[in-house]
Amino acid sequence: MRWFGFGFNAFGQIVAEEKLKKGASSDDVREVKVASPTELASCCSESHKISASWSRRASLHLDGVGCVCLAGFGAERCAFVNQIRGCTDACVAESRLILAFPDRIESWDLQGEEKTPPRISERKPGRLGPPLNLPLVPGGYFAAKPPFHRLLAPQLAAKRLSLSAEHAVLLTAAGAVYTWGIGSHGQLGHGGLTSEEEPRVVEALWGMPMSCVATGGWHSACISDGGDLYVWGWNESGQLGLPSRGLRKAPRQQYRQQAGETPRGEDHDEVFLSIQAFPALLDVAPSCEIRTVGCGSRHTAAVTTTGHLYTWGWGEYGQLGNRTLTSTDEPQRVAFFQQQQLRVVDVVCGAWNTFAAVVKEEVT
Repeated sequence: MRWFGFGFNAFGQIVAEEKLKKGASSDDVREVKVASPTELASCCSESHKISASWSRRASLHLDGVGCVCLAGFGAERCAFVNQIRGCTDACVAESRLILAFPDRIESWDLQGEEKTPPRISERKPGRLGPPLNLPLVPGGYFAAKPPFHRLLAPQLAAKRLSLSAEHAVLLTAAGAVYTWGIGSHGQLGHGGLTSEEEPRVVEALWGMPMSCVATGGWHSACISDGGDLYVWGWNESGQLGLPSRGLRKAPRQQYRQQAGETPRGEDHDEVFLSIQAFPALLDVAPSCEIRTVGCGSRHTAAVTTTGHLYTWGWGEYGQLGNRTLTSTDEPQRVAFFQQQQLRVVDVVCGAWNTFAAVVKEEVT
């Protein structure tokens, strides 16, 4: 499995500076904005898992050693991370790196000079129970802001958890979805704009088991067992894949000005959505089921069961992977991978970038 990245690269999260200087022009935009999928360095390309924040990327290798490779802001100062062995999972945020081991969880401070590895959970091998996916840890989860270790009610039976800076989406073992946090943009999916201090079930999805959840800056997404994609929250940049007034109004006005037409009012036959407070079913591609989904700050990426990657939303840093810096409210397939006969199997989004895992397409 190989990993490709595209989008925001100001700290070398995708392409190291020395690699860019060899083939890139002197244009600074080329260095910060990587608009075409680019394979990660060999030490990170064959990673089992990638976790990304705004300025950092952590790559986890599970082949025998369980090591972690950290790229991006402060990577040189955090060189001690490269000496870690025996990891089973890794999750990076702007201030901390969370590492899972067979017998413990460690939290490392990426902003200080010294590592701070408090053992949040200590268990003997053979008594760990089912493995958890970070940021979930036994009895709770790790947050990006203090208090870092927070508890979850055991009856939730949490299976997966996705965290943004302001809200959380939890998937239970039974496939139910719970959300909490700030709800000012409808990102909690309860039909209003109020916040929730405790996990609350998303009633609109009740009775439909889900298999995957994701959070963006102010939007959320989940996938049903049947491969249907549901989205809700803020749609200012088209990140929900629904009609966005801002994206469609500007090109129309520009066209009318070029054509010499007199400016006029809104087209009332069109419906635009700035906030979708209930989960909405999104048809990404005809007759295609969705395998997994990732959300950036204001963009979304989804992988179909046929191995195609679709992206939509804010694209100013090239995070949509279509060799442009434009935004779109319509899911568009990233053609690069099909052209290279590569099948996409996973996707992870940083705030302003995207990482896709691929395998070679079998020719029949």
